[in-house]
Amino acid sequence: MAIVEKKKWSTTKKMVVMILSVLLLIAIIAGIKVMLVMKMIAGMKPPPPAVVSTAKAAYQDWQPQLRAVGSVRAAHGADLALDLAGLVTKVNVQSGDEVKEGQALLQLRDSEDVAQLHQLEAAAALAEVTFGRAKQQLAAQAISKADYDQAAADLKGKQAAVAQQQVNVQRKQLRAPFAGRAGIVTITPGTYLNSGTTIVTLQQIDPVFIDFHLPQKNLADLKVGQKVMLKLDAFPDKAFEGELSAINPKVDSDTRNVMIEAKVANPDKLLTPGMFAEVAIDVGSKARYLTLPQTAVVYNPYGETVYVVKKKADLDKEQAAEAKKNGSKAAATPAPQAGPPIPPDALVVSQAFVTTNGARGDQISITKGLDEGVEVVTSGQIKLKNGAAVTIDNSVLPADSASPKPQEH
Repeated sequence: MAIVEKKKWSTTKKMVVMILSVLLLIAIIAGIKVMLVMKMIAGMKPPPPAVVSTAKAAYQDWQPQLRAVGSVRAAHGADLALDLAGLVTKVNVQSGDEVKEGQALLQLRDSEDVAQLHQLEAAAALAEVTFGRAKQQLAAQAISKADYDQAAADLKGKQAAVAQQQVNVQRKQLRAPFAGRAGIVTITPGTYLNSGTTIVTLQQIDPVFIDFHLPQKNLADLKVGQKVMLKLDAFPDKAFEGELSAINPKVDSDTRNVMIEAKVANPDKLLTPGMFAEVAIDVGSKARYLTLPQTAVVYNPYGETVYVVKKKADLDKEQAAEAKKNGSKAAATPAPQAGPPIPPDALVVSQAFVTTNGARGDQISITKGLDEGVEVVTSGQIKLKNGAAVTIDNSVLPADSASPKPQEH
């Protein structure tokens, strides 16, 4: 019995020694691996700094403006048509002609109507002679008052028939209701026109009107006679000046916008009805704002931020001073960063919250959070985080114009 227990103990001891040996071997292998990884990390080069462009915050004088998108409308405009059907005999207007008010533009066949008019005019002339004779006879008491009244009524009836037929003849003619420019004419002599068929469009385009909408909150800044400036894609290098001519007395209940009308002189006939136009109205007096390119501001759910460029040493001093001010000794020492340390003279970024107050062209105004002359990142922010090292390359800069112009030509 004693011999069996001795054997069992010897086997258990061997198992324990084996397990310990395996664990020791695993620990040695793990330690070697950790040492190799640490050595590899120590030998790694630091990641290259992110390449960004920058701009310095500077003060500019801004003229407050209200901006909107509008549409050009002619002072008078109509698609001309006749309310009678007929065969075209003359077309007296060509595409693009400048026509005068009352000018004959088109003639339908009216020979039957003219012949009937002449017949009615002859009957009216006879009735007028008869009436004159009856008038003389009544004075001489040669006829009764009833015969005189009959002659007078017959004359008026014949004259009314003449007037009615003259209207019928005139309805066979299309005349310009106002002076303006004719559109494209496709009707030719010999064409049969149905009643209501559009013959030509006529537009009076000097002056023109611009219709646009603004929010109801801007009504207090608007008044008739204010200066209005127009910019159009068709003429990117030209500005058109006009004045605010009317304000709709009713606010749209769905959008809470009010319709505005501006009048613009168009002596060169450059503006055409239906054109898209950008409208700007000067309101109030000029104000001085700290400005940056709009691309410098990063919009987040928790606020608007910019990345300020500083030296690493200056950033560490600011963080330490802020921590001391807040009474936090632990935060006074910068937290160790992964990888090789950043040199004190290297450029890094610090995220700062700002408050903006509207934009003008490619620029945005900053009312809080920055000082004049501070250098701010304007492109490349997506690669950045607080304290990241950067390299500045301003060979290509974002747009920073108060009055941007289209780049496509």
